[in-house]
Amino acid sequence: MNARLDAAAAPHSLRVLTVNVHKGFTALNRRFVLRELREAVREVHADLVFLQEIHGSRHVGDHERLEQPHYEFLADRLWPEFAYGRNAVTTRGDHGNALLSKYPIVSHENVDVSVDRYERRGMLHCALRPPGSARPVHAICVHLGLRESHRLRQLLQLCAFVKARIPPGEPVLVAGDFNDWRGRAHALLARSARFAEVFVEAQGHAARTFPARFPLLRLDRIYVRGVAGHAPLALPARPWSHLSDHAPLAAEIRL
Repeated sequence: MNARLDAAAAPHSLRVLTVNVHKGFTALNRRFVLRELREAVREVHADLVFLQEIHGSRHVGDHERLEQPHYEFLADRLWPEFAYGRNAVTTRGDHGNALLSKYPIVSHENVDVSVDRYERRGMLHCALRPPGSARPVHAICVHLGLRESHRLRQLLQLCAFVKARIPPGEPVLVAGDFNDWRGRAHALLARSARFAEVFVEAQGHAARTFPARFPLLRLDRIYVRGVAGHAPLALPARPWSHLSDHAPLAAEIRL
């Protein structure tokens, strides 16, 4: 796939944002910054927000207690629809993946792709109904393992899920933290499920996202299938470089 976003075209488009929020803390856990993070997310004006390492709890240890789970706090009034997939439970609460949406989420499920009991991982699948779209749009938020052998198994699980559960003609967006510093996911996802990565298609390589202040590794991705066009969006280094250990990615997707 080498389609590019054509501003003159009529079909509906979605702006998407993905970010590993590091449980609401800055790098090295020095400061709790969920309120600043909410303001930064708002400034992107995304239709869909893919979140990884987001707490489903109202508070974390001795830090600020909120009136709702952290993903609901980020959603606030701008994203009336949201879904959460719990991946891990610790003494400080639970955390996982979440999707915030301006459009109806008609169904969602969290799929456990953990390889062992020590590193809990999941992929959150949501079916959406954007206005003007005749077909559902599928959004899958992922956070893959740290070990390459685990990631390979999880990528194969992702491909098998897409083949079994999503009709070939329906648009699919997969975004999140792939931890794929060696770039092995691109060929596997293209070959097994016909996915293309937005930044690779536009720039020839995935975006550098980790560590956020001085990005060196290309860990975060936005993959698409069955869409009419796509284009990466540039985001400023600040304030993002001080809000998590991962830099975010954003893209415009034409359906």
